[in-house]
Amino acid sequence: MNNQTSSKLDQPEILAAIFHPQPGLRNQTPLSCEEFEIWVESGVTLGCRLFTARPEAPTIIYFHGNGETVSDYDQIAPFYLEAGLNILITGYRGYGWSSGEPTVSALYNDGAVVLDSFLDHCQANGFSEEVFIMGRSLGSASCIDLAYRFPEKIKGIIIDSGFAETLPLAARLGYNVVDSGLREEDCFNNLAKIREIEIPTLILHGADDQLIPLHEAVKLQAESGAKTKQLFVIPGADHNSLLVRGGTTYFETIKNFTNTVTGRNTWRQRRRKFKSQENKK
Repeated sequence: MNNQTSSKLDQPEILAAIFHPQPGLRNQTPLSCEEFEIWVESGVTLGCRLFTARPEAPTIIYFHGNGETVSDYDQIAPFYLEAGLNILITGYRGYGWSSGEPTVSALYNDGAVVLDSFLDHCQANGFSEEVFIMGRSLGSASCIDLAYRFPEKIKGIIIDSGFAETLPLAARLGYNVVDSGLREEDCFNNLAKIREIEIPTLILHGADDQLIPLHEAVKLQAESGAKTKQLFVIPGADHNSLLVRGGTTYFETIKNFTNTVTGRNTWRQRRRKFKSQENKK
């Protein structure tokens, strides 16, 4: 199967609006994680970090926003561990200590390599293959594309501050979409893709997001083909304050979603846990 994808967005002026790489940024590796280098093509690697709660736990593969790096999540990842979730933070070419230059085509193709590389890691190291994909802002495009192309490999998707349509967002970023000749189907096409996605979907969005307004998340929720889907709106949050405004509720919502999808929230499991606690008294 040929998984290579090309994009009409790979034009210099458009790429300059989409990607804001910060090459070389790399904090000291935290004790609670391991470096995870992924070769995406000859001479090009992505620098990732894997934080492990326990091997048998579900794992979230996380694609960050366009102005962030993997190291930005060193202080955030422990909250996922507390929720009983492993998390693999992955970036894009040219970001942090990843090599190469970022393009939309590479974003798609590298995402597929990351997914397969981690599933290989699961089999080789006794990790659960219950894998979720999560994307924030720009990362929502990676998240939705992977779920669209490889639903059989993914338990569910989580979209944080994602966008439904590319051209309105490009216009808000200052790009002249009128003269570009681009159509929505030439772009990330998130809305059309999510219509075909049937695996469980959680959408998180700030009520006061000005960059990607809430109605974008509402569109994604309404058009999603998933039977199990949820839109969680965080009051008072803008594009960059979901974690601050959401606090523990943000992570509890993600945990409840993954638990429900994997069957850890079933009535029988809660009953067994209750009986176990009673027997210890």
